[in-house]
Amino acid sequence: MQKPAQKPLEGVKVVEFAGIGPVPFCGMLLADMGADVVRFDRPGTPNQGNADIQGRGKRSVILDLKKPSDKKLALAMLAKADLAMEGFRPGVMERLGLGPSVVLAVNPSLVYGRMTGWGQEGPLANQAGHDINYIAITGALAAIGNKSAPPPPPLNLIGDYGGGALYLVMGLLAGLTHARATGEGQVIDAAIVDGTLSLMAPIHWLRASKMWHVGRENNLLDGGAHFYGTYVCSDGKYIAVGAIEPQFYNLLCDKLQLSSDLRENQYDRKKWPVFKAQLSGVLAKQPLKHWTALFEGSDACVAPVEDMISAMQHPHIQARNSLVEIENVLQPAPAPRFSKTPGAIGGPPPVPGANRSEVLADWDL
Repeated sequence: MQKPAQKPLEGVKVVEFAGIGPVPFCGMLLADMGADVVRFDRPGTPNQGNADIQGRGKRSVILDLKKPSDKKLALAMLAKADLAMEGFRPGVMERLGLGPSVVLAVNPSLVYGRMTGWGQEGPLANQAGHDINYIAITGALAAIGNKSAPPPPPLNLIGDYGGGALYLVMGLLAGLTHARATGEGQVIDAAIVDGTLSLMAPIHWLRASKMWHVGRENNLLDGGAHFYGTYVCSDGKYIAVGAIEPQFYNLLCDKLQLSSDLRENQYDRKKWPVFKAQLSGVLAKQPLKHWTALFEGSDACVAPVEDMISAMQHPHIQARNSLVEIENVLQPAPAPRFSKTPGAIGGPPPVPGANRSEVLADWDL
């Protein structure tokens, strides 16, 4: 019998202090890659069952961190962990007696991740906020949406998960690499504001290169260009067009039999509003199915706009098994993909507190 492939983070011990938003998502990513992620849940935490997608592959221990015995156990587990992560306001972990100075004293090689919206210091550090507030002050929110309406909330993908969880993962793994080389742990201050600003680097590059103008629907990537946006079809469904490069744009023009004016003046910004109206009129004449068939196999950079459910039926997503259904719960498959040490969903979400005995045994406690 062939031995199962080792996952990339096999053997890495992680403590996750239960919370909402970026920290549980970060824990899911680490668990998918094979880390042993133990979540410290609070007493009374409800069991979400298989709907707790971000809990997949983790184990749970119930702890009341205001009780000396539970705090002692938490510290004992942190002493054996490689990574730890919490998402509380600055000062909360210190008041619980589990702040970095205490924990690093017993485990000098630990990488201690702190996930907040505003960061560990600054005028707003102790102020409440949510994703939309964090991305509001970065310039990202102001750049999104229709210019005739207020900026729409872009789900919470840009702040919580893009600028938050993914930067926390990067920080934890970079810290782990350093700790394994030197034996020296450290604190990772992952602020959603900082991560979102980092994500804005390409847009700042475009502005510095005088290829971006402040104001929505006025630029290449914000819906201003007729060849980069979404359009409604005759059946009310939407289609996405992203024909930026001239060779792809020419294919778009060929397929749609667009006018020579449209073809020859792709980057004449003054004509973009007119061209957008013309392209809108063309695409509104046929249903999405017609356009999908027309552009199939071409490099015109046109794709149907699927919703969260219909995405599973798209042939490309089906072929790559990018979405999976486990016990009637639709969820993304682990990403990215590894040629030697593939990640995998390590199991269902834990029942809160159900893994205490086995975790203590596995961690030699």
